[in-house]
Amino acid sequence: MGRPALRIYAGPRALAHVAGNGLRPGDVGIVPGAAGGPKGLVLGPLDRFVFGEWLAQSSQPVDLVGASIGAWRMATACLHDPVAAFARLERDYITQDYELEPGRKTPTAAHVSERFSLNLASFYGGRVQEVLRHPRYRLHIVTSRGRHMLRREHRLATPLGYLGAFVANSMHRRAMSAWLERVVFSTAEALPFTANDYRTRQVALTEANFHPALQASCSIPFVLNAIHNIPGAPAGAYWDGGITDYHLHLNYNAAGQGPLVLYPHFQKAIVPGWLDKSLKWRHGATHFLDNTLVLAPDPDWVRTLPNGKLPDRTDFAHYGTDLKSRVAVWSAAVAASAQLADEFRAWLEQPDLDRVEAL
Repeated sequence: MGRPALRIYAGPRALAHVAGNGLRPGDVGIVPGAAGGPKGLVLGPLDRFVFGEWLAQSSQPVDLVGASIGAWRMATACLHDPVAAFARLERDYITQDYELEPGRKTPTAAHVSERFSLNLASFYGGRVQEVLRHPRYRLHIVTSRGRHMLRREHRLATPLGYLGAFVANSMHRRAMSAWLERVVFSTAEALPFTANDYRTRQVALTEANFHPALQASCSIPFVLNAIHNIPGAPAGAYWDGGITDYHLHLNYNAAGQGPLVLYPHFQKAIVPGWLDKSLKWRHGATHFLDNTLVLAPDPDWVRTLPNGKLPDRTDFAHYGTDLKSRVAVWSAAVAASAQLADEFRAWLEQPDLDRVEAL
């Protein structure tokens, strides 16, 4: 038998549930999808199994919460035939390619934004109502809306605004809400988490704002342009949802209540915001995650992948215009990650508590 790929982590409430009942598809009420760019590719086989086979065996409503690539994944789960849709997402993401202007090592933000907009229009063209009217899945797309100096994208003000956000976040996460607020575009009336941890607005997700909201959730500052003045939402500049909520470390467990959260993730740590990546003391689990079950790749297994790591954004610069090599490496990583889905399927058939670790 080869090296195990899957690690399972559980908060105390989730662990108690699994110990007494195992895990059935009807137990799950929330599925988050983290920001993280190409790292999310390795979750494709898990997504196809969870949404294409396992959750399809149940009938309860499920809230899908996503930021950045996680928002793209969760919106894809709402399409008819999610298995085929996830396969296309994987293919489109792996083969994305951008033109470089003479003398540049990276494409311009304007070029990336234009191409990404066209890709989203092609991917969801004529199918937005499938997402909005899914009979079971309630989608929540997380974005970050700039305030004050960040209310409009500007060549000088934007870098200064993000410097201010960085300093404020270093002092206290809530202080960053003076610069950026969480705006969630939802197909449901209520959010599936308590949002008193950070300045938050909720906006109805509609046909008119679906594409700009999803693009905004994926718009990494300085890599893509901000999306301005999204229909039905407060005016301003909207950026990647991962800035405020990198891994969606949200309060899914208010007052010790709430359904189980099944979280396919690419690592154990659920980091609150993008600017918290270097702040290790914010990486630990809190009571917010007591009812959460995380499925993540084993770090030792990750080291067996090409380049000894998950696909990530540094690969764009590393491979440059060598699209063929990057596609080969990313495709190999995704193919290997089928083991994650296989092991989860086997664990569901015979839940082994010895494989469940504290989150």
